[in-house]
Amino acid sequence: MWIDTHCHLDAYEFGNESVALAALAKAQGVDMIVLPAVEVANFAIMAQLAASVDNACYALGIHPIYVPHAKEDDLRVLREQVAAAMDDPRFVALGEIGLDFFIPMLTEPAMRDKQVFFFREQLKIARDFNLPVLTHVRRSQDVVLKHVRQIRPNGGIAHAFNGSAQQAQGYIDLGFKLGFGGAMTFTRALQIRRLAADLPLESIVLETDAPDIAPSWVHPGRNSPDQIPRIGAVLAELRGMTVEQVAAATTANAQNVLPRISLR
Repeated sequence: MWIDTHCHLDAYEFGNESVALAALAKAQGVDMIVLPAVEVANFAIMAQLAASVDNACYALGIHPIYVPHAKEDDLRVLREQVAAAMDDPRFVALGEIGLDFFIPMLTEPAMRDKQVFFFREQLKIARDFNLPVLTHVRRSQDVVLKHVRQIRPNGGIAHAFNGSAQQAQGYIDLGFKLGFGGAMTFTRALQIRRLAADLPLESIVLETDAPDIAPSWVHPGRNSPDQIPRIGAVLAELRGMTVEQVAAATTANAQNVLPRISLR
């Protein structure tokens, strides 16, 4: 049993294959795929896609890359949609939200400030509804940690974690799990592999971020959620554990940090 804690199954790269890919992942033992929204325009799409297969759930949020075109009123819409989704058993978190200080346009002072504003307001929504968050953290580990410490949502996942051991501990202390995926499968990714091997196992969850961050055996091709078991096998090798042990532990970790997940 496996859980993919971060997968953009609605991405255009998948065309009309999303439902078939979810079924393929299910056949490979992936019993749940978490689908994060990225903007108001795809909120309904995520809910509909999660409802169309038996192994998917979803999160609602405004991704930092979509913040430049977002309106402040989108935060009102998000709050209203979250309130309505609380009755939907397939709704599990607020996300994908966070900060991206990698893309040059997003690091301009005005855009940086807008990102921080949207991130903080979404953290408040998560806190108000007692929801965990799925965070996008790119060259922004310490800033994200600062705002999470101040607002304190109900834990979450640091998606595609690529920080230091000290930063990892900062997230763990705040009730977060750390997402590891395809990047961990490259032998040259020494820091990520060291963290995957050394961090407490109870702090780790698995993800694909499909169609992105493809593992070494797929790169530069399109990633997909059925790759989770093989990614998990890499984690097992790094830690000197059996694949079954890693599957059980990472599934339990995902259920712990996303308590609304219901495996069917």
